[in-house]
Amino acid sequence: MVSETVAEPVVPVRRSWMAWLFVANLGLWLAIYAPIQILLPQQAEQLDKANKVFVFGVVTGVGAFVSMVVVPLIGFLSDRTTSRFGRRHPWTLGGSAVGAVGLGVLAEADSVHVMTIGWCLVQAGIGGMLAALMSTVPDRVPVVQRAQVGGLIGISQMLGTLAGAVVVTELVSGLPAGYLACAVIVVAGALFFVLRTPDTKLVEKPVRLTLWISPREHPDFAWAWLGHFMLNVGNALGTLYLLFFLGDVVHHPAPETGLLELMALYGVALTAGAVLFGARSDRSGRRKPYVYLASAVMALAALLLAVWPTWEAVLVAAPLLGFGFGIYMAVAIALLTQVLPSAADRAKDLGVVNVANALPQVVAPLLAALILANLGGYRGLFAASALATALAAVLMSRVRSVV
Repeated sequence: MVSETVAEPVVPVRRSWMAWLFVANLGLWLAIYAPIQILLPQQAEQLDKANKVFVFGVVTGVGAFVSMVVVPLIGFLSDRTTSRFGRRHPWTLGGSAVGAVGLGVLAEADSVHVMTIGWCLVQAGIGGMLAALMSTVPDRVPVVQRAQVGGLIGISQMLGTLAGAVVVTELVSGLPAGYLACAVIVVAGALFFVLRTPDTKLVEKPVRLTLWISPREHPDFAWAWLGHFMLNVGNALGTLYLLFFLGDVVHHPAPETGLLELMALYGVALTAGAVLFGARSDRSGRRKPYVYLASAVMALAALLLAVWPTWEAVLVAAPLLGFGFGIYMAVAIALLTQVLPSAADRAKDLGVVNVANALPQVVAPLLAALILANLGGYRGLFAASALATALAAVLMSRVRSVV
């Protein structure tokens, strides 16, 4: 029974399953990025206008550290869950509930300390939901469909970001209403996925009891992890302070509106990259050439902003960045699931992969603060983003078992 549960899937997943996974991920990313892009910066400015960059960096950095610790742990527990409701669904729904509580705390936060606690709860809950949802890909999706599904996850991330911006700037007003809207949406997405899709049931827990993955024993996983980490560092450096960049450097008269316009351009381009190149990758069975292409396009977008920090340049860079990230998201999920060390530990191993998503959120604010203060300001920041993104391709080239 256990071997059947962890066996590589061979039956193609249906479009309805993909659709519900898309809905759950849409709610997840909305609950993460609407706060990061708009609500948290606004709250940081309200609580301490003079130190808004520092406050925002500390809150997001501490929250990312929490996610970095929680996600592998929830993955570890998910791999060993023998609940009659399944091994993934309880963590998907429970994580969304914890995240919603954190968003409620943020809605009432009147100090930086309470704001930090709320965001840590959000990162812990949504991180647990992410660990469970991501593990369903190697659980149920055959290798020949994984770039297509990865592309849908990438599109859901983009649409979640865009929809979150629309919700908190156009459909509701005020920080409390914005946070509470995010809470309702993330729980609804999780609930639809849990109720509309089947889950595997584990009747016996795997024997392995370690969170450690040896780079010596699994070098391809190590190189893929490092490449994924560096690309996320580059992406974080290029996007975390975009709202402040629009206001302080570009001098856009309405930075929030400008950010929304950029996100729309970014989203259309990301969708095009994910759909076009995810399908090509699945048909050819090749992953790394598309990683190289994505890295080059994203690095070009960052360099454009480093050389030409104007609104016109941002209008060009945003779709370039989106197109590159769409290509990368489609093929990266496929590549990373193909180098997982153990089928019995998929969620835990993907949780370790997620450290490469979360750790840059800890590292990037610290690096950004150093660069903005001492190494060229925003020009230096975008140059560092381009360098990190290019290095990601070099590291990914060391993976041998995936072409």
